[in-house]
Amino acid sequence: MDVERTALPGIGLQHVMTTGRGRQLGVISHRTGRRDLVIYDKEDPDSCIATVALTPEEANAIAELLGTGRIVEHLAELHRQVEGLVTEQYPIAPGSPYDGRPLGDTRARTRTGASIVAVVRDGQVLASPRPDFTITAGDIIVVVGTGEGTSAVAQILANG
Repeated sequence: MDVERTALPGIGLQHVMTTGRGRQLGVISHRTGRRDLVIYDKEDPDSCIATVALTPEEANAIAELLGTGRIVEHLAELHRQVEGLVTEQYPIAPGSPYDGRPLGDTRARTRTGASIVAVVRDGQVLASPRPDFTITAGDIIVVVGTGEGTSAVAQILANG
């Protein structure tokens, strides 16, 4: 799938893709953080027939809805393709030293070389959590790395 990226001077960036049925969809990323979903006219691709302005939180929610299944598929494919790469899931137990703390406090990647790529909370996958994402008991942390690295992340999450 090709996504065309265009700079919009003074506004931000525009990303446009064409679906298998020939419809063009776009996302305009404003410098302010706002995102607009855009549907272009099939007969006149330079004309917009619908625009939905989204707050950063709404854009993240839609990205998660559209991307969560793909992330799991990509991880599974990477696991099959890359020798020595493993994906593990570790629950955050009540009493974990990181319960209620930001993900960045773990320094997991720096300390182990493994990456925390998602958090599953209440059945929802939160992809690519930022360092300021607060971990809570009951979360399931998805880690990708070597077997040794992912095990080390488990120890960090459990013991600090």
